[in-house]
Amino acid sequence: MLVALDQPPVRVRNIGADVAVGDFVVFGDDEERVEHVLHRHSAFVRRASFEGNRAEAHTIAANIDVVMLIHSLTSPPNQRRLERELVLAWDSGARPVVVLTKTDLVPDVDATVAALHDVAPGVDVLTASGISGDGVEALRSYAAGNATIALLGASGVGKSTLVNALVGHGRMVTAEVREGDQRGRHTTTACELIRLVEGGWLIDTPGVRAVSLWSSGHGIERAFADVFELMDHCRFRDCKHDDEPDCAVTAAIADGLLDVKRLDSMKRLVAEEAALEAEQRAQEKALDRRGVRKPKPPR
Repeated sequence: MLVALDQPPVRVRNIGADVAVGDFVVFGDDEERVEHVLHRHSAFVRRASFEGNRAEAHTIAANIDVVMLIHSLTSPPNQRRLERELVLAWDSGARPVVVLTKTDLVPDVDATVAALHDVAPGVDVLTASGISGDGVEALRSYAAGNATIALLGASGVGKSTLVNALVGHGRMVTAEVREGDQRGRHTTTACELIRLVEGGWLIDTPGVRAVSLWSSGHGIERAFADVFELMDHCRFRDCKHDDEPDCAVTAAIADGLLDVKRLDSMKRLVAEEAALEAEQRAQEKALDRRGVRKPKPPR
């Protein structure tokens, strides 16, 4: 189903068209089928979760201006997950913003804010509560100028409650999280584009447990800007940051200026992206041998 500005919803089939929530499309006069997907200025893409289709891309949403990466203050800060989300967000072409929810349930937020700020160089880290309304107006301001905001996070982090607060009414169904591990049930089962009363658009996405990379740009360099800045000062251009002399990265770790876990995380993500690119090349060769040419998604 497609929604046009100030027009009633139109149900159109997208057979043969790679369409994601947020896309602008052209359909035929009979309003039966999408004929063309217009150029995307951004696209939030991850690796397909289906094991038999791991070298395929899954576009979660398109034409986003701001990606809000939602984490809950009621759970321990997950720096490694946030790093992955930031890689995807920077690669999407949208601006990432980190949002920590449920301030109404936590008396002290400073430690969690600091922990996630450490792995989000140059990114706004905000706090909010969909229940009390704390911080909601600041989040809504990111939709100024008719911008589109997308929310991404695991189940149970308070996305649906936050959507209701941003929209101004109880549009989304919410559910309690489990006491043991603070995981929630999927109350959002599909991406949805919602118009904000004061202008702008909001895309809510289903809870994402596995954040799988999809190589498409320079997301790793942006997400690990602090590490890459140090790498520029290493003695050797091909420094592996292990035991090479005059390595600025290992020196920063020794001085307590960089967490070794962050360097290890970056190396794992670089290796994961390289392995994915190898899978993609192998799949393309296999398709070429069979004479199959896959149409590329609009970007």
